[in-house]
Amino acid sequence: MPLAQTWSVALVGLEGHLVEVEADIAQGLPKTTLIGLPDASLSEARDRVRAAVVNSGERFPDRKVTIGLSPATLPKTGSHYDVAIALALLSAAGVIDAKSLRQTAIIGELGLDGRIREVRGALAMTLAAARSSFERIVVPELNSGEARLVPGIEVYGVRSLRQVLALLRGTEIPDEAPPRAEPRLLSESLTRVPEVDLDDVIGQREGRRAIEAAAAGGHHLFLHGPPGSGKTMLAERLAGLMPDLSTDDSLEVSAVHSLAGLLTNDAELVVRPPFIAPHHTASLSSLVGGGSGMPRPGAISCAHRGILFIDEAPEMHPLTLDTLRQPLESGYIEVHRSAAVAKFPARFMLVLAANPCPCGMSGAGNAICNCTPQVLARYRQRISGPIKDRLDIQRQILPAARGVADREASESTAAVAERVQAARDRQAYRYRETGWILNSEVPGPVLRREFPLDAASHKLLEDLYTAGRLTARGFDRVVRVAWTLADLQGLGQPTVSLTHEAFQLRTGEPLTDLSDTRPLKGTPA
Repeated sequence: MPLAQTWSVALVGLEGHLVEVEADIAQGLPKTTLIGLPDASLSEARDRVRAAVVNSGERFPDRKVTIGLSPATLPKTGSHYDVAIALALLSAAGVIDAKSLRQTAIIGELGLDGRIREVRGALAMTLAAARSSFERIVVPELNSGEARLVPGIEVYGVRSLRQVLALLRGTEIPDEAPPRAEPRLLSESLTRVPEVDLDDVIGQREGRRAIEAAAAGGHHLFLHGPPGSGKTMLAERLAGLMPDLSTDDSLEVSAVHSLAGLLTNDAELVVRPPFIAPHHTASLSSLVGGGSGMPRPGAISCAHRGILFIDEAPEMHPLTLDTLRQPLESGYIEVHRSAAVAKFPARFMLVLAANPCPCGMSGAGNAICNCTPQVLARYRQRISGPIKDRLDIQRQILPAARGVADREASESTAAVAERVQAARDRQAYRYRETGWILNSEVPGPVLRREFPLDAASHKLLEDLYTAGRLTARGFDRVVRVAWTLADLQGLGQPTVSLTHEAFQLRTGEPLTDLSDTRPLKGTPA
């Protein structure tokens, strides 16, 4: 009995699984059966493949055809198996040599006329094929740019089934009209930060200090203050302070963006930390990921190794905002559906911006606030305590006094980014044997055991904890920020002054003289 096989890739989250596509042609009434837990879109592949094969000038077998997808226990979803099914079928019919399909992975959706359409997740699928030691992969031409970002595997970008057959037969490849890229929805567009510089910010010495520390240590940040004080300006300039991604991080972030449909044919590796700014009306599934069938990444995964900026945070639904609790601690998100459980990376820097009250004037100098105490309390409670407890740095941003601000020389993004890079290099060297990179990633017990503070700094935090001004989680987060401040100053260990400043950054208290590293009055010497 004629039998042939090809290989494709199934994605569960970002994890790729090789799928063996088998085609069997037997005696019997003409019928095509597809087995192996296909979803609705994959079940329709029978009709797409039949039309594409016929319209490509080939003969579809008029016998009993069985298409099997193995492993049978793995749910299969999507239309990217079409080309692999068509080639397995034609190989079983003797149209092409089965040897030409060895060590070749195949992905792509077929149009009824034989054209091959682009698919999502091509980069992640190519990574899975390369890690499984496949020598080559056939992808739609519109996905060839991102597929070629993966080293160690040969990529063939094709426009139609006719071109694939000519490639396998070794004949002249027919000329086809270039494919038309599908229009992308606005929600699928990557948020890009405009070319801005930190020296645009007038004054805001404490705000600039806060975002510098956040960028250096990867700390979560909460900026609150009246409208127009500069919260969004500071948040947008935070991305420019962060260094480029490493090669491994670039591949991982690019794979997430490929699965989310954010990469185009002329794609390059994502080398800059992404800046994702969902609107405060964003739904829960758009933030954490989901969808029917196989889950897809949401905004927090697209912000992996970058920044997730939520402006007007109290206006977001509290339940949606509270879903960030678990990924803020673990660095990943698991989306459970009946078909599968998808795990996506989500190690991002959370930046929240908020007005102090609905009218925005509470605590804004001489401004008059019309909000009642009850309204003010309800508004501030919309950001829950557990979320605030996970934010390392919390600063109030007030409008800068023009006379004082004009006399202050603002540093440029390049100058501050140089200090941030130096601080990150010190962290990478300190944690070189641990597997962690940034201060914000090191677990509290490890930090206290392997990298303890001096006795005076530890006693200061113990007194604050005993007085109820710090939680157990807050204790560890102040230690992390203190190490970041020490790294920014090139010190081998945090001083008492820097430890107190880290506490002030977390609680929102006014900062002391940032250039003075001597012990503060009232603190242990």
